[in-house]
Amino acid sequence: MLSSVTVPISQLLADYFTEMSLMLMATLLVVYGDIINRQFKRSLSGLHFIIRSSLFVLLCAFGYGALTLYGAPLLHHMFNFIAYEYRGVAYIAAFIGLGIAAERRRYI
Repeated sequence: MLSSVTVPISQLLADYFTEMSLMLMATLLVVYGDIINRQFKRSLSGLHFIIRSSLFVLLCAFGYGALTLYGAPLLHHMFNFIAYEYRGVAYIAAFIGLGIAAERRRYI
């Protein structure tokens, strides 16, 4: 009974699972990136301004880029452990969960 609803959703979204993983990773970084920045800022607080600024630029350019580049395939791989018939619903649930998290963190 439940499969009659979830399978069409998964079939509809199946061509976009890779892109949805990328979108999910980017959204995770937007919602939780300030925590990474705060920890990074604390660890660099004693350094000279030029060094701090340079390392922050490197974090933003390469760190977040690497997290996106390697994190999205990891998320896609993790979603592949979910049975195909529920995978589309799992992606939708993940986005709804991130929306709730963003609301709680007052991003919306």
